[in-house]
Amino acid sequence: MKTQAEVRQLKEGGYVVIDDEPCEILSMSVSKPGKHGAAKARIDAMGIFDKQKRSIVQPVTAKIYIPIVERKRAQVISVVGGVAQLMDLETYETFELTVPSELADKVTPGSEIVYIESMGKRKIAEK
Repeated sequence: MKTQAEVRQLKEGGYVVIDDEPCEILSMSVSKPGKHGAAKARIDAMGIFDKQKRSIVQPVTAKIYIPIVERKRAQVISVVGGVAQLMDLETYETFELTVPSELADKVTPGSEIVYIESMGKRKIAEK
């Protein structure tokens, strides 16, 4: 799911949709308005799920999509070959996610983890 907002309302550390991919804003710079044009904003962002850097330039009055990013809790049911089977603690839905290598020691059966969900995609949160 996503909402709309003007570019001027965005802040560093917030989220934005670039190329149909939810991204976290790394930096944002706004130029001054020219003689015949509006001020422009350059947004540098990194994809939440694919870690790819993206940037866009838009007028500050343009509308842009903002993804709804939710942090949810899940219990680890089992871990097999780098894939964890998880159960959401609110809806009791079960699903599988790949375990990042840096979190392999923390994701153990019976433990609780935090995962991120946005625009139909999920991943285990590093923080």
